Amino acid sequence: MELELQSLNLPCDDERLIVMAGPCSAETEEQVITTARQLAAKGCHMFRAGVWKPRTKPGGFEGNGETALPWLKTVKEETGMMVATEVATPEHVELALKYGVDILWVGARTTANPFAMQALADSLRGVDVPVFVKNPVNPDLELWIGAMERINQAGVKRLAAIHRGFSSYDKKIYRNLPMWQIPIELRRRIPQLPIICDPSHIGGSRELIAPLCQQAMDLGFDGLIVESHCNPDSAWSDAKQQVTPDVLDYILSLIAIRDDKMTTEGIVALRKQIDELDNQLMELLAKRMRVCREIGQYKKEHNMTVLQTGRYNEILDKRGAQGVLCGMDPKFVKEIFESVHEESVRQQIEIINK
Repeated sequence: MELELQSLNLPCDDERLIVMAGPCSAETEEQVITTARQLAAKGCHMFRAGVWKPRTKPGGFEGNGETALPWLKTVKEETGMMVATEVATPEHVELALKYGVDILWVGARTTANPFAMQALADSLRGVDVPVFVKNPVNPDLELWIGAMERINQAGVKRLAAIHRGFSSYDKKIYRNLPMWQIPIELRRRIPQLPIICDPSHIGGSRELIAPLCQQAMDLGFDGLIVESHCNPDSAWSDAKQQVTPDVLDYILSLIAIRDDKMTTEGIVALRKQIDELDNQLMELLAKRMRVCREIGQYKKEHNMTVLQTGRYNEILDKRGAQGVLCGMDPKFVKEIFESVHEESVRQQIEIINK
């Protein structure tokens, strides 16, 4: 199904850049108000703070709940900023709206649960409020889209997606793997849907926020949601990934927002070259598959197994080394030839089983 969407109608200085900032958690009234004042002084229009905090394990700070909602109301009244918080249950929705929260977002753990998403959707019927939906913890685009479809079917038309990366068991530079191809495919499938990047949760450390912000803008994202705290090192949750309002203002001042609409004659000519090269690639792949089918016929006649592991390893090693010499990442080359080999094996099995 197609999403029925309307403009988010949110305040922003640049028509393409939405920025929402604030602490991971609303810890104390003083911390919330101080951070909000500092962000407002830097021109921030939207303030975010977690009131209910789903933690991976029990024992961590799980938020102040309803106690913190009047603090957000004070922020709204004193600074004029819109306020946003995460909701995970119908009760959260009811309380957030009761205290005048302007924007709701759904966390990654909730997005991954269709039952929870349907309960949220039912509680949002008849409510005109922007809802931002984070990607699920696992890289499942259909699950992400399905969560937004449930909200949309409830009548919420001011929707946006938040890309916060995907959980991984392996140790790596990022807290959550960006896997940019997934939000890129989301943009291809639903081009009118705004996509917001969450560099704080992708990076997991403040040093990575600036480059991740720039990468998101280079990929045509519509905005950012960044964790900002008046005293990050003393934060009760996610201290390493929060920045002060001053630092956030500096990061935003460095971001280059590129024009994603203007097409010059030069790039048109280069794109024609790409199209021609893609056609040549397809012709070469077709020739390669034709030879693979001949090999399949030979294997059938000589009662040989389709998979020749030694030969497969030889191809991957050789092409990986060639890729490095040609200025390409060997992992990228390996992935290409793994896919090519998979299709070759499929076609050979078809021949052998005829």
